[in-house]
Amino acid sequence: MAGGFRRGNRPRIPKLEARGELQSLEKEGPFKEWLGMPDLYRYHLVVEGEAYSYQTEDGELPVAVGDKVVFRYKQTKAGNWIDRNSLGKAIDPADYQ
Repeated sequence: MAGGFRRGNRPRIPKLEARGELQSLEKEGPFKEWLGMPDLYRYHLVVEGEAYSYQTEDGELPVAVGDKVVFRYKQTKAGNWIDRNSLGKAIDPADYQ
């Protein structure tokens, strides 16, 4: 089956992408989900007025408030969750002229 695994006959939901200025950033953690698992940090970000959550093993993010960021995310009942390893600074080609 092309495109990976599917649950039942439901079509695969395409990834959503967002970009914009990072307006606020809060960090929670570290959390231990279970014994032997590395510490997890939960971040709460606001980008262009929208709230997002991000969970990672990294104690520091590669972005800061005021940066232009880009990432993939999914909408869940618990809110907007940024995909693992997709958060980064947006590169403006005009900066390289």
